[in-house]
Amino acid sequence: MTRKFFGTDGIRGTANTYPMTAEIAMKVGMAAGIAFRRGDYRHRVVIGKDTRLSGYMIEPALCAGFTSVGMDVLMLGPMPTPAVAMLTRSMRADLGVMISASHNPFEDNGIKLFGPDGYKLSDEIEAKIEHLVGEDMSRQLATGERLGRAKRYDDGGRDRYIEFAKRTLPKTLTLDGLRIVIDCANGAAYKVAPEVLWELGAEVVKLGVDPNGVNINKGCGSTSPAALCAKVREVRADIGIALDGDADRVLIADENGEVVDGDQIMAVIAESWQEDGRLAAGGIVATIMSNLGLERFLGDHGMALARTKVGDRHVV
Repeated sequence: MTRKFFGTDGIRGTANTYPMTAEIAMKVGMAAGIAFRRGDYRHRVVIGKDTRLSGYMIEPALCAGFTSVGMDVLMLGPMPTPAVAMLTRSMRADLGVMISASHNPFEDNGIKLFGPDGYKLSDEIEAKIEHLVGEDMSRQLATGERLGRAKRYDDGGRDRYIEFAKRTLPKTLTLDGLRIVIDCANGAAYKVAPEVLWELGAEVVKLGVDPNGVNINKGCGSTSPAALCAKVREVRADIGIALDGDADRVLIADENGEVVDGDQIMAVIAESWQEDGRLAAGGIVATIMSNLGLERFLGDHGMALARTKVGDRHVV
């Protein structure tokens, strides 16, 4: 079935041009809210965004849609996509939304939806939401006291995610003595990423942490790692980390300022986990975009590579 709105990773397009308009965003909020109503209680949705100028247009439109069908809204402000997924689950929300076009330039924007388990939606649920967007939803609107409420939860959400990120590491691990360059692409992680590295003890050199609404991914971040590599060499850092606009992809620069790409990172992690006995099922999962070199490396080390369609929801 041909889909009108949803692609490999939510809805995406040029901001203020169909389908990435305030009108469609409001209808998506209404439709998603209706699709995830479960029982007779106050439902909750968390909404994060990156730093694009058009986020100021899309966020209130989504809020209007969700509150109109009786969902309470917590607005997280600029927050990495993985943080929205984690907070959806942690805060027992019925739905999570990330407003971002990921690594695309600022002119674009997008809407990514997460279920209460923190995972991307299935094709079936996306199809249901698309169907509702095209229908008359007026009979399913909330009235009176059943209308939803909206409030900001910027600092609380950020603090929760920082603590979560630190808890994924061994309690005894510190980054004391390490000089780390972090390039946040003037995007969603511009506050979170440097702070968590600093709290773990690293000396942090920051790039791409001055968003102005139009400079996200512009000459910085994982799509333009030259500045990161140069800074690593300049300050003699131990490692450099480059994120994209919504901080769901990463590139590494080694101590010589040489790029280590995603396939190389997966290979290193897979080999380490295999040695530690932590590699489930004897292999890893990657999309069809991963190169043949990764597959050959894994095969030479007795590991398998399972390929999926493009989109992290197919991998996870």
